[in-house]
Amino acid sequence: MRNTKRTLIFWALTPMGLTCLVGGNAQADDPWIVFEGKDGPGKGKHIVFVTGDEEYRSEESMPQLAKILAVHQGFKCTVLWAINKEDGTIDPQTLDNIPGLEALETADLMVIFTRFRELPDEQMKCIIDYTNSGRPIVGLRTATHAFSYRENLDSPYAKYSFKDAEFEGGYGRQVLGETWAGHYGHHNHESTRGVIAEGMENHPIVRGCEDIWGPSDVYDITTLTGDSKPIVMGQVLVGMNPDDPPNTEKPARPIAWTKTHTGTEGKAARVFTTTMGHGGDLKSEGFRRLLVNACYWGMGMEDQIPARAKVDLVGEYDPNPIGTGKHKTGLKPSDHGI
Repeated sequence: MRNTKRTLIFWALTPMGLTCLVGGNAQADDPWIVFEGKDGPGKGKHIVFVTGDEEYRSEESMPQLAKILAVHQGFKCTVLWAINKEDGTIDPQTLDNIPGLEALETADLMVIFTRFRELPDEQMKCIIDYTNSGRPIVGLRTATHAFSYRENLDSPYAKYSFKDAEFEGGYGRQVLGETWAGHYGHHNHESTRGVIAEGMENHPIVRGCEDIWGPSDVYDITTLTGDSKPIVMGQVLVGMNPDDPPNTEKPARPIAWTKTHTGTEGKAARVFTTTMGHGGDLKSEGFRRLLVNACYWGMGMEDQIPARAKVDLVGEYDPNPIGTGKHKTGLKPSDHGI
């Protein structure tokens, strides 16, 4: 076991030349990574990314989003992954292990992108304690069906399963506003054009988001709970290119909305949910800006969202195709440093 600490370095081009951005001290074998960021509106704020989906490449898109928020906006970002218990590699098909969730204790925002997880109680407790604390949440795509208990049905957290009958819709519907309701656009055949919802043109979350597109298919929606307010509607396109025409037989569905969630501590948290999240969606500047703006809004920092937040990709971003078993193998969290 290596104990030597190493420093993760980011290099960003600025008008003054090359600037060194320190990403924080991390053990080479740590099952997480921390990007400390630098000066910016986000300085002093901590965002924790909880990833673990075996289909849409959140294990690649979320560290890229974390780098954008750290390098361009100054937030400290901690990224957690599903980790193979035997070799310590990032393995989204490991459904019962996301180490490092204790980082949520100091988080100002949780970004969650998981799918059908069944975590041990001590890990799940960290997520639910955060959820009940009144602090903000950003959920992506399969977070609407973030958990699925198949074995530990006596767990106090089993009710958060997406199919739970008593706690209807589980974590997705109760916290984020909707659970898994099926594909609306034809999966892998019809992409999504994001259209700002009527009356939401001046909402700070969509500031500078002129072009939202992604290869995600639009998810169906059966209900949006509580005070959910659609911010972006998903227009189904007939193909997988941004210039494909709309499918006129499929009226738009909400693909991004805001709501509040009041947990057991009695504090109302700001929540932003989007059903977009295909690994390729992050190649869309408009979608990246939507997510960055949502993080600002969640933490009550909407007055600091610029007209066009800087959302340039940091380093290489070339995610594997979506699909179970198609993730890049053999990688450890430290491999995501720059």
